[in-house]
Amino acid sequence: MEGALGPQGALPAQAALTSPLALVETVRQVRRLAAVSPEAARLGLHADQKATDAMALVPGLALADAEPAADAAALTALVDWCVRFSPAVAADAPDGLFLDISGVAHLWGGEAELVRDFRTRLARAGLPFRLAVADTPGAAWALAHYGRDGTIAPPGGQAELLRPLPPAALRLSSEAAAQIERLGFRRLEQLMAIPRAPLGRRFGAATLDRLDQALGRSAEALAFRRPPTPWVARLAFVEPISAPEDMARVTADVAAKLCARLEAEGRGARRFEVAFHRVDGKALPLGIGLSLAGRDAARITRLFQPKLETVDPGFGIESVTLCAYGVEAVGGRQARIDDAGLAAAVEDGLAPLVDRLANRLGPERVWRAVPVESHVPELSAGRAAPLAADPAPAAPWNREAPRPVRLFRRPEPLEKVLALTPDDPPRQFQWRGRTHQVRRAEGPERIGEEWWKAPIEDVAVGHVRDYYRVEDEAGARFWLFRAGLYGDPEVPPKWWLHGLFG
Repeated sequence: MEGALGPQGALPAQAALTSPLALVETVRQVRRLAAVSPEAARLGLHADQKATDAMALVPGLALADAEPAADAAALTALVDWCVRFSPAVAADAPDGLFLDISGVAHLWGGEAELVRDFRTRLARAGLPFRLAVADTPGAAWALAHYGRDGTIAPPGGQAELLRPLPPAALRLSSEAAAQIERLGFRRLEQLMAIPRAPLGRRFGAATLDRLDQALGRSAEALAFRRPPTPWVARLAFVEPISAPEDMARVTADVAAKLCARLEAEGRGARRFEVAFHRVDGKALPLGIGLSLAGRDAARITRLFQPKLETVDPGFGIESVTLCAYGVEAVGGRQARIDDAGLAAAVEDGLAPLVDRLANRLGPERVWRAVPVESHVPELSAGRAAPLAADPAPAAPWNREAPRPVRLFRRPEPLEKVLALTPDDPPRQFQWRGRTHQVRRAEGPERIGEEWWKAPIEDVAVGHVRDYYRVEDEAGARFWLFRAGLYGDPEVPPKWWLHGLFG
């Protein structure tokens, strides 16, 4: 089931003044009304009307500039607030939103009770609105904007409720809806009676698509602010809470409730997000991630514990929700048969440590190196999650071309390099102000750039490297290279140190 919320085309009650008020925006060099107060609406003014015409009709009209950016921010805040009713909420700019209430209405005792609670809270905030519930987003939008306010369509019964509505209820452009009405089609039932082929030829594919979406013949994708998930648990309180120990306790309770459901289904999740809903309507979300899918309520609660200090309860928390993301199948496991002591499983040993570090320092700061197939040394290793599945196996190292234990992030320049001939290894070099006399050397090993990954005009001999493994008189071993080739006066070759052997 989908719930749609639409405006009444008026400003909130708090903004209404004794005199009529309208917000104005400039559209194609013409100032038009963006919204009107209830007093202005009763005088015949409406949105999209020219400001000059409105002033002529209502001389005492008060005008103010519209703020689309602030309206968008307010709509986003309302979407976040609606998470208390559904984890899947999508904005319908500029002044509406969709809630996917499939599987959550039972938490209120049914759709009617959910709608009643939703309506009460919005009215308490002074927001004028219309809402409807239907099987599809298109039908819910149509009923909220053009049907009876508060309509709850029975499952599969939206077609009958859509029949008396005007064509504009299909979310068509104003020009398309006006054209359809000029041809004498005043209700959707008239369009439904036309065969599909003539209807598409006469009014375009967009009309067919909108009609199919409203009737449930084709699916409609919504851009939810948060990824929709059916794995959600909710706790509501008789009295608001604010004490830190109470917030920790309800976090443990809601985690136990959701994890029990995950365990019953044989599943675990990689990310959990808890949201504390204050009495003033603001939602305060906190998130934690797991390196391996899990469902241990105590472990999840411990990860949330340090973050609870950042929550400002305000005048109190009236409900809490917990959502699970990245849900996947997790099999049961028996760690040991007796007390002889077996090696700890990964989820009992390394995974909790990784989770604590990642949630405290940030997931981007906890990683492990994995091999990457590339001839360029600095590109031959990449980052992966600590306990992620190993990627496709890379080709084994060439034993004839060993690599240093320590590879510098950036090659460091060398000075005073002496070599007998251009292709000979260096006999002497200076690094970090210290001169090294080379006793043994191997090479060269030529490595070229991956020219197929860059524009052809960027390919140059200056990107060709000749690597040498050298050892100085003290026994220290270095991996250095010459970038470029001799013979090009415009790009003289340069020597660099790239790594150190053990």
